Amino acid sequence: MKKFFLTALACLMVHLTWSEQPARQMEQLDRGLVAVKQNYNVFLSWRMLGTDPDEIGFNIYRDGVKINSTPIYDKTNTFDVHGTLQSVYHVLPVLDGVEDTTGVTYVKPWSSSVLTLQLQRPQGGITEPNRTGSVGKTPDATYSTGQAYSYIPNDCSVGDLDGDGQYELLVKWDPTNSQDNSYYGITGKVYLDAYKLDGTFLWRIDLGKNIRAGAHYTQFMVADFDGDGYAELVCKTAPGTVDGTGKYVLMGSDQPTADYRSLDVTQDRGSRMLGTIQTGSEYLTLFDGRTGAELHSIAYKPARGSVSNWGDSYANRSDRFLACVAYLDGVKPSVVMGRGYYERTTLVAYDVIDKKLSERWFYDSGTTAGFGAFGQGNHNLSVGDVDDDGKDEIVYGSCAFDDDGSLLYSTRLGHGDAMHVSDMDPDRPGLEAWVVHEDKNVSYGYELHDAQTGTVLWGAKTGTDVGRGMAADIDGSNPGFEMWSTGGTGIYSTKGVQVSSKRPSVNFRIYWDGDLRDELLDGTVISKWNGNGTTNLLNPSNVGSCNSTKKTPNLSADIFGDWREELVLWSTTDPSQLKIFTTVISSPYRLFTLMHDPVYRNAIAWQNVAYNQPPHLGFYMGGGLEKVEKPNIVLVQPDLTASVAIPSKVSFVSAYLSQRVLRIQTSKALARLEVFNTQGVLLYQTNQPIDRIYEVTLPDYNSLLLVRACDVHGNWSVVKVVSQ
Repeated sequence: MKKFFLTALACLMVHLTWSEQPARQMEQLDRGLVAVKQNYNVFLSWRMLGTDPDEIGFNIYRDGVKINSTPIYDKTNTFDVHGTLQSVYHVLPVLDGVEDTTGVTYVKPWSSSVLTLQLQRPQGGITEPNRTGSVGKTPDATYSTGQAYSYIPNDCSVGDLDGDGQYELLVKWDPTNSQDNSYYGITGKVYLDAYKLDGTFLWRIDLGKNIRAGAHYTQFMVADFDGDGYAELVCKTAPGTVDGTGKYVLMGSDQPTADYRSLDVTQDRGSRMLGTIQTGSEYLTLFDGRTGAELHSIAYKPARGSVSNWGDSYANRSDRFLACVAYLDGVKPSVVMGRGYYERTTLVAYDVIDKKLSERWFYDSGTTAGFGAFGQGNHNLSVGDVDDDGKDEIVYGSCAFDDDGSLLYSTRLGHGDAMHVSDMDPDRPGLEAWVVHEDKNVSYGYELHDAQTGTVLWGAKTGTDVGRGMAADIDGSNPGFEMWSTGGTGIYSTKGVQVSSKRPSVNFRIYWDGDLRDELLDGTVISKWNGNGTTNLLNPSNVGSCNSTKKTPNLSADIFGDWREELVLWSTTDPSQLKIFTTVISSPYRLFTLMHDPVYRNAIAWQNVAYNQPPHLGFYMGGGLEKVEKPNIVLVQPDLTASVAIPSKVSFVSAYLSQRVLRIQTSKALARLEVFNTQGVLLYQTNQPIDRIYEVTLPDYNSLLLVRACDVHGNWSVVKVVSQ
C-alpha cells in the first residue's frame, strides 16, 4: 500500500511541476461504487479520480472474492453474471500490482436503476387573504380566506458535508404557490434540507416569511469554501430565518417576528405590490454543512435601497439574484452573489476565512445606461478560466468579469434567457459562449462568441425575442458542438454552418449512453440525436421536472459511479420522494469523474440558480480522450479535529479498541457517531440513538482511530483511540 501512495504522489508532483499554476482544492471522493441488479447480471460502475495516475487499474470483489482475473484498466464499469441482490461488492484500485485497501466502501445492488430517496416533506399551509396574477392583468385567482399550498422538491445541489468522501444532497422545498418576481401573490416559506444518499435526514433551514419563494430569490451555494474538507452553504436570509439547529438568524436589534411582506390584496403593482418584500433587513449567511448551524451573517450587499434604482417600481428587477462558486485565487473557491441584470448590475465576491465571510471585491454598474455591465446580464451565468491564468472568470451573459471583479468585456447585446459555455470548437483554443438575446433590435438574436474576449464568431439577427437556446455535441459526423435556438431554422455547427433543418429539444443535455457525445434531456425524457430526429433512451413514468416551462431536472450531475451523469427527478405520485436514475449501459471509455473538472464542478454549484442551463465540461472530448488533460487539482483531507458548530467543551465519550471491536461509552445520549482512520476515511457511522454503551465491529483492523460523537443537543466530542 505504501508503494501505491508513493507512486501516486510522484505522478501528482510531476503534474504540478509541469503546471505553472497552483493546484485547485477539490473534494476527496471515494470510489462511488454503484451496483444495479438486472435480469441476468449485476451492472457495476465506479469512480476514477482526477488525481489517479494513468497506470491505475481496478479489482472488483463480490462477497470478498475477486471476480476479475486481471485488473480492469480500460473502463470503470463491468457486469457480474453471478451477482444477486444479496451480494456485497467493493472495488480496490491497483497500481504496480499493489491494491489500495484504504477506506473500502461496501455496497449491495439496487433492485433497479432508480434509487428512491425518502424525504421529510414540510407541512403545507394557508396564506393570508391572497390573489395571484401578472402585473397589470386580471388576477388568475382570488382567495378571500387564504390560499392553501403544499410542498414539492425543487432545485437540488450536492456537497460532501461530513467529509466522508460521499456526496450529500441538498434540497430546496418550494411551495406550490411560489411566484416569479414579476407576478403578485403571497407565497409559502422556503426550506433547505440536507440528506445523505441513503435517505438519512441531517438538518433543515427554514428561510422564514421574509424570503419570497420563486426561481430568482434563493440561490444557495454549496462548496468547501475554507478548505477544511467539509462543505458549507451560503444563501440570502432575513429576520425569521431559522438555522439547522433551531436558532434564529438575526443581526443587531432585528426581531425574529418581523414581517416585511406586502399583504394588501388591493395592490397588484407598485411599491406595495401584494406578496413582495420591499423593506426590511436582508442578510447573507454562511451555514455549517454538518449541522446547518449559522456560522456568520452579514448585511446583504448591495442593499435594495429604492427599488426604482433597479429599473421598476415593484421589486421585480431589484430582487433578481444570481450566484456562483468561483476559484478567484486559483486555489480555494469563493462565493459570488449577484443582484440585478436587466439594468443596474452588481456582483460581490466573498472568501471564507476563520468561518466568516470576508469580502474580496464588489462591482456595481451604476444606474446609467451604456455604462459597464448595465443591462448586460442573463437569467443565468457560467464560470470558467477563460483567459488561462489559473483563476476563474464569471460569464454573465453579454458580459464577463475577471477574477479581480473588473469588467472583462461586454458584447453590448443585452439581456438573455439562455447561455452555454464550454470548449465547443476543438479548432480554437479556449472556451466559447453560445448566447441568445431578448432585445429585438440588437445585431444578433443568437450568437457564438469567444468567452475570453467577447468577439462574436458568428450569429444572426432575428428581430425577435429568442427565449431558448441549446448547445451540445450531439452529431458525430460534425466535429465540435452543435447549437440551435428557438430563433433559428435548425442545427448549426460551431462554424455557423447549418447541419440539419430539424431542431431537437432546447432544454438540457446529459451523458448517458456510454459514447463520448451528449444525449438530450427534455423534462423527464432522455433521447439520442440520430441525425434525422431523436430516439428515446429513458422515459420514466410518475416523475416530474421543475420550474414550469423550463422543465429542468431537480439535478443532473455525476454524483456516483463512472463519468456518466445521474438524473434526479421528483415523484409525482409521492412528492416526499426523489428518484435518482443511473445508467446501466456499458461504456468502453474511461474518464476521471466529471466532478474533478473545474468548469463542470462549478456548474453543478450553480445548477440551482434562476433559469439554470445544463452543466458543461471545460474541455472537448467528442473526438476522443487522448488529448484530455488531467485537472490541476489537489484533494483536501477533512480536518477531523476541527470544531463544528456548537462544540462541546467537555468530552462525554470514551472509547476502547481491541482488534476490530470498538467499544463506546458515553455519559450523554448520542444522536450520531462517526469513526475515521488516520487517513481521514470514514469507516463507520450511525444516526441511531446510542445510550451508555455501544459496540461495533469494524471492517478492517486499525491501530489508531478517531471517534466523533454528537449528542442529542448538537454538542460534539472528539477522541483518539489506540488499540489495546
